[in-house]
Amino acid sequence: MEKILRKSVAPYYGAAAVWVLCALLLPLYTAGMFLLTAVLSVAAFLLLRAVCKDVEVPQPAPEKEKPKEPENPELQKMLSDGEMAIREMRRLNESITDEKISAAIDKLEELSGKMFDAVREDPSKLPRLRRFMDYYLPTTLKLLNAYDRMGAAGGVGENTAGTMERVEKIMDTIVTAFARQLDELYGSEAMDIASDITVLETMLAREGLSGERMEAETTKRADGSDIDLKF
Repeated sequence: MEKILRKSVAPYYGAAAVWVLCALLLPLYTAGMFLLTAVLSVAAFLLLRAVCKDVEVPQPAPEKEKPKEPENPELQKMLSDGEMAIREMRRLNESITDEKISAAIDKLEELSGKMFDAVREDPSKLPRLRRFMDYYLPTTLKLLNAYDRMGAAGGVGENTAGTMERVEKIMDTIVTAFARQLDELYGSEAMDIASDITVLETMLAREGLSGERMEAETTKRADGSDIDLKF
């Protein structure tokens, strides 16, 4: 640990003490006494400066800066695009008056938010969300925007009415697809947990800790030491 020299403060206190004492004992309002006090304070300062040594003070070592985690541009872009998509969903939801479409948008926003949170917590899930981000999400927003514009125009005309009806019919399918996409993000994790549960159940049963009935079958050998357990 490095050390630095810190000058003693005693000379300064000594000089100040001279002024205090002289103010109490002498008439400092006269020029002579004032000058005398000044001389005495300087003398006290120099004397204490010569007597009092500088003090070595330990200097704590500067903390090392933690290395910054490397940024993931692809992850940052996905999260940024995801936030924009959710804001667009909310805007469309406020504009579209159809209750069924509005309820579907609420569900899509919820599912999308959970997907983005999952990837934020575990960026290794990012590749599983590429197709969703590149096609399914923007295409869904495109359909909803078209529905919103047609609805604002009054939804008149055979083509317009037919298109709006098709969008309304496909919304349930889109919600289901978003839900399955979210489920796929946890697919490998769910398999690992299921595997751990299976192993744990087997070990608990083998040790007789699971509450299941165990039958002991003794196989006698020459030394009579082996016991086989059957579940």
